[in-house]
Amino acid sequence: MIDLAVLRDQPDLVRRSQIARGHDAATVDAAIEADRSRRAALSAFEDLRAEQNAFGKQVAKAPKEEKAALVAQVKELAERVKQAQQTANEAADAAASALAPIENIVIEGVPAGGEENFVELRRVGEAPTFDPAVFPNGPRDHLEIGELLGAIDMERGVKVSGSRFYFLRGIGARLEIALMNMALDKALQNDFVPMITPTLVRPEIMQGTGFLGEHADEVYHLDKDDDLYLVGTSEVALAGYHKDEIVDLSGGALRYAGWSTCYRREAGSYGKDTRGIIRVHQFNKLEMFVYTTQEDAEAEHLRLVALQEEMLTALGLSYRVIDVAAGDLGSSAARKYDIEAWVPTQDAFRELTSTSNCTTFQARRLDVRHRPEAEDGSTSKTQHVATLNGTLATTRWIVALLETHQQPDGSVIVPEALRPYLGGLEVLEPTLRDAQGTLRQATK
Repeated sequence: MIDLAVLRDQPDLVRRSQIARGHDAATVDAAIEADRSRRAALSAFEDLRAEQNAFGKQVAKAPKEEKAALVAQVKELAERVKQAQQTANEAADAAASALAPIENIVIEGVPAGGEENFVELRRVGEAPTFDPAVFPNGPRDHLEIGELLGAIDMERGVKVSGSRFYFLRGIGARLEIALMNMALDKALQNDFVPMITPTLVRPEIMQGTGFLGEHADEVYHLDKDDDLYLVGTSEVALAGYHKDEIVDLSGGALRYAGWSTCYRREAGSYGKDTRGIIRVHQFNKLEMFVYTTQEDAEAEHLRLVALQEEMLTALGLSYRVIDVAAGDLGSSAARKYDIEAWVPTQDAFRELTSTSNCTTFQARRLDVRHRPEAEDGSTSKTQHVATLNGTLATTRWIVALLETHQQPDGSVIVPEALRPYLGGLEVLEPTLRDAQGTLRQATK
């Protein structure tokens, strides 16, 4: 949730942010009025309750012969207090509903508009080219390569679990684990604490991170006796890790690297990326998550982007960095940078990483605070922290790796930086069949 003081004192700032996101500015006026009504109802309830407490003391001190006459007044006042409390509760619920459409205030400079209005900041690396004389049918897509390598089995994934599921087998499984371990090493070298996180969370955690808004239909929910949500990123669990706590930032930011399986329903994506493992229901990811001060959040954001770029550069991928437009940020992010790698068979850049600065939006919902130290060494009142998140490796990276580094015979060159995580393997070779027809992995 946004800072209510900003809503009250700088409504035009909030209106501009909502408009940049493509929302009606009237939502701000509705929220301001609902907040005003909530405060008025709460004040009226508290005044009546104070009157009730004072009257109760008066009754207690009254002579015995007068107490009987005061009983009716006690009952009447109690009923008024009860009604005022109900009114205050209803006003609080109405305010919460009115505030729900108010998304995080975008940072100055974020481009306005929707998905197509991003700003490209830079391109890095040369997109691979494929000589028609060597690749007469053009480059293979990642699924064809994965099948040649015995690395991806979509058919059996569908048989076992349904559409958009798959098996990574043999070198495919090893390749994903290698990517994740490479990312984990990168995180360890940069002061991140590794975490294996829960993949089922309570509703208040999912709500607190902003995933139960307009994209709630993409989240898997276990209802009935459980009432738990399957996470689409370990960001959710890591954001809830310090819920209702005052954290110590005196030694610098708290940085976590969460390794988890992730689940997304991909609602509304029917017909999109149905081939291969670009858009699937289950995948693995190593997610960076940071708690820091409000003052250091933007610098930390750039630091996360730099770590992502180091990973992609080391893997020999061509990519671009984009500043995502306000209407495509999601409710919690105040700014988001995506890094998109070149996918040859799609002749397009496709998102491999996102990193978001959520400022204090998530921390206010989850009540995560810190206590700043004043210049004289004394401590001051608590403030909400800023939270940031960013992908450091995920299953989708296999798509760009296979297509970028493919060879005419169906083999794939392993980027040098990844080889230590594959036991020194330099080339992924197509699989062969033995005399019994069983697939086996041939490697160099």
